Amino acid sequence: MLALRALKLGDLLVAVPALRALRRRWPDRELVLATPGWLRPVVDLVGSVDTLVPTAGLRPLDPAQHGPLVAVNLHGAGPESNAVLDALEPAARIGHGGHGWEGPAWDDSLHERDRWCALLEAHGVPADPLDLRLAAPAVPSPAPGAVVVHPGAAHGSKRWPVERFAAVSRELMSRGHRVVVTGGASEVDLARQVPAHEVLAGSTDLTTLCALVRSAALVISGDTGTAHVAYAYGTPSVTLYGPVGPERWGPPPGPHATLAHPSLRRGAPFADDPDPALLAITPTDVLSRC
Repeated sequence: MLALRALKLGDLLVAVPALRALRRRWPDRELVLATPGWLRPVVDLVGSVDTLVPTAGLRPLDPAQHGPLVAVNLHGAGPESNAVLDALEPAARIGHGGHGWEGPAWDDSLHERDRWCALLEAHGVPADPLDLRLAAPAVPSPAPGAVVVHPGAAHGSKRWPVERFAAVSRELMSRGHRVVVTGGASEVDLARQVPAHEVLAGSTDLTTLCALVRSAALVISGDTGTAHVAYAYGTPSVTLYGPVGPERWGPPPGPHATLAHPSLRRGAPFADDPDPALLAITPTDVLSRC
């Protein structure tokens, strides 16, 4: 089997239940996942994937992957992703209907975890959208029991103003909590604007980030991959939603709080400036949910 999910960390984590369902349905077949190579540490924690084929976006896949038993489109429903898999000449295809593929119609109202599980169900593969937990990383947390504050996001539309993260962090430290700030290498300057006991931005690989989040007391962030790591470990979290709401990307049942103002939502997920639904959230709102 070859499944395509050539996206980012959060996108991978909402597809974990579907990958687990494929493994249960075909336990003796090799499950190949085409996804960005930098996600390999997290793919290893999923526990269902045999082989990772590194890919960037919807580039053609390695010809060595021609002829999988089943090609599974967990990427989208458009002609581009279908064409990437059609080029492998699969014996069978699982995906949404359209562009030469048979399957259920795309339903934009579904939660992302539910979407991919419903897709598999429509093709006769039982799937459980709550089967999303990751294995424990084989490294220790650099700050067990800390409050993790993650101020960054891939797009400006999802970035809550950093001075508001700073206000939340300052108040939590005044109450005796240990606060650490996370972020990627490009977010170090942003992270340093948040007062904390330690700024870990730029110094944690994905495995260490997973260990940190798994052992955290609380994770505070926007709708980012770090939030989805908290969901995958059942770590208490407060997530701030802007252009896309928790009805599409929110947490499963558990110790998770979400903040959103859907009536103000502009809904432009790739905009450079914060969505009005995100700007309507105040530090007091976040602290109350903490």
